[in-house]
Amino acid sequence: MKKEKNKENKPVADFRDEYPKFTKEMKHTHKILVPDMLPVHFGIIVEILKKDGWNFELLHNDSRAVIDEGLKHVHNDTCYPALCVTGQFIDALKSGKYDVEHTAVMITQSGGGCRASNYIPLIRKALKSEFPHVPVVSLNFAGLEKDSGFPIDLKTLAKMAFAIFYGDTLMSLYNQCKPYETQAGASDKAREECIKYILGEFGRKKYLHYKRITRRLLERFQKVERKKEEKVKVGIVGEIYVKYSPLGNNRLEEFLLSENCEPVVPALMDFVMYCAVNNVNDAKLYNKKSAATPVFRIVYKYLHHVQKKIIKLTEKYGFEPLHDFEHLRKCADKVINQGVKMGEGWLIPAEMAALAETGTDNIVCAQPFGCLPNHIAGKGTIRTLKEMYQYENIVAIDYDTSATKVNQENRIKLMLATARENYGRIKNQEK
Repeated sequence: MKKEKNKENKPVADFRDEYPKFTKEMKHTHKILVPDMLPVHFGIIVEILKKDGWNFELLHNDSRAVIDEGLKHVHNDTCYPALCVTGQFIDALKSGKYDVEHTAVMITQSGGGCRASNYIPLIRKALKSEFPHVPVVSLNFAGLEKDSGFPIDLKTLAKMAFAIFYGDTLMSLYNQCKPYETQAGASDKAREECIKYILGEFGRKKYLHYKRITRRLLERFQKVERKKEEKVKVGIVGEIYVKYSPLGNNRLEEFLLSENCEPVVPALMDFVMYCAVNNVNDAKLYNKKSAATPVFRIVYKYLHHVQKKIIKLTEKYGFEPLHDFEHLRKCADKVINQGVKMGEGWLIPAEMAALAETGTDNIVCAQPFGCLPNHIAGKGTIRTLKEMYQYENIVAIDYDTSATKVNQENRIKLMLATARENYGRIKNQEK
């Protein structure tokens, strides 16, 4: 890219030149900090990448100091996830645990119209005043950061994809066992053993044997003794960060468990497939074709093929499977066009509809402040969904720096009160 010149015919400095770049050589000298969005999934991915010679560390700092650091360095009109991630990075760098001259931070970029694609400039600007030598590494598949220094090859992509599949399976099995376990901590122990087993299979380069690995996970969780009782199921949908991140949603899953509920959390792979199929839809709906369109079509078909096999195995072992993505697309078509793809777009109402159709009528729609696409696709479709499903019970919860945990939990408790009333009506009708 040519640099612009001023009136004196001298090159004008590109603002990107002011920031440190992560070079290939830094792989051997720098520790890379990763924000904690999904503790199990990201924990597996971090350990896998460590075996490839990368020095990654998953951050777990989640005190109020993280939010305060975010507020100091990011404008409060910016979306809440950006503030959380930036605050977590800066709080960690200030902790004294790291040699800041040999530390980098990593963030994913979606490449879409969402502001998540612009997190890197925000993080760089925040780091510049106190940690000017800390580079920001981009993990993206859209070529947004040409010189990120983190190469993505087919082998790495395959490892990450299967890590997500296994992470999704663990998340689902854990949530189906934890509320009903007869022995406290049995589900946690099963999850720890499964993670150790998964990492061992990656170490032996056997990670592609997903049927055998999934079968092993299912067999292990079958050994968790569970009470034969029914509890209110509560689905969690919304913007990807606050849907999954304990920091972003004030430990929502833990709160639902404490309220004697069963959390039902959609798969992260749904979002991956959503991104892939949107590229295919672009060609169909907007005539936006590129050389990558057929590649995305092949990737989507393969991921969906693996997903269907995992669903079949899950059903065989008596557990509730995660949603078939093609079914999600059909659910979306009942509510909103698949051309609505800013942020999580059509995926949010699709997940809410699919949850209702599989017996999870009660839903928390987690929305961060400043995420306009998700407020439209989420809140904007609630009325339609309630008209479609008799007992659909949805509460939209805003997550931002000014929203208190007490208010959020009180609103969820009101939703749960309605959920228990509806549960009683349904049982009476069945009698």
